[in-house]
Amino acid sequence: MIYKRQAGVPQFECTEYAEKTKDFVVLIPIINEGNRIINQLKRACKYNIADHADLVICDGGSTDGCTEESRLKKLKVNTLLVKQDNGKQGAQLRMGIWWALRREYKGIITIDGNNKDSIEDVPHFIEKLEEGYDLIQGSRFIKGGKAINTPFIRAVSIKLIHAPLISMTARQRFTDTTNAYRAYSARYLKDERVQPLRDIFMTYELLAYLSVRATQIGMKACEIPVSRAYPKTGKTPTKISFLKGNRELLKILINTAKGTYTPE
Repeated sequence: MIYKRQAGVPQFECTEYAEKTKDFVVLIPIINEGNRIINQLKRACKYNIADHADLVICDGGSTDGCTEESRLKKLKVNTLLVKQDNGKQGAQLRMGIWWALRREYKGIITIDGNNKDSIEDVPHFIEKLEEGYDLIQGSRFIKGGKAINTPFIRAVSIKLIHAPLISMTARQRFTDTTNAYRAYSARYLKDERVQPLRDIFMTYELLAYLSVRATQIGMKACEIPVSRAYPKTGKTPTKISFLKGNRELLKILINTAKGTYTPE
């Protein structure tokens, strides 16, 4: 089924392999992740994640065959959403959030599709959602978390720049603020003071904005320990280029602190 473009939501194709089966959903944004997403889904099967939440792929238009239907079905993917419009991760997440709220999930977990994150920790996010938290941030830097082979420059920039600025803006301490492994309550995402479905969120703006908005409006937020592992050798699996990408992240961080994304 094709959903035409509407305000704040890109045009996308939706292929549902199964009906809604759980109260919670895991949105996995990908583009050409190859074996990384396949291995991540195999890992999800190993830990029976589909028994806790529906698994949904939010594809940005992959051409490498990683979204082949029969394989996704075998790996217990509930639905495949394919963006057919402008934008990167932010647009993929807006597509997934709109669709998930329309399906009336109680909470949404997001996780990158490059197999760096401990997808086996999904039940812990659900526990916190059921306890009444509205934003649950996964962190490799708190007790119980594991930061494996994190590039030195990335670790330093998170700890000394990104996390302090986000924490100051949110008025609550967070330690792993670039980490997309997190959860949101439907209550948070549907609040009129939040409005995540806006075209201003095209790349990584939405992640930064949602990191701070919950506590700004008096909602409950916390961190839970997770693992994030980078490969020991070879190219770092990331869509953020060293110079241009990090410059854009800094710009987004400053705009977040300035309140640029706050609804009028």
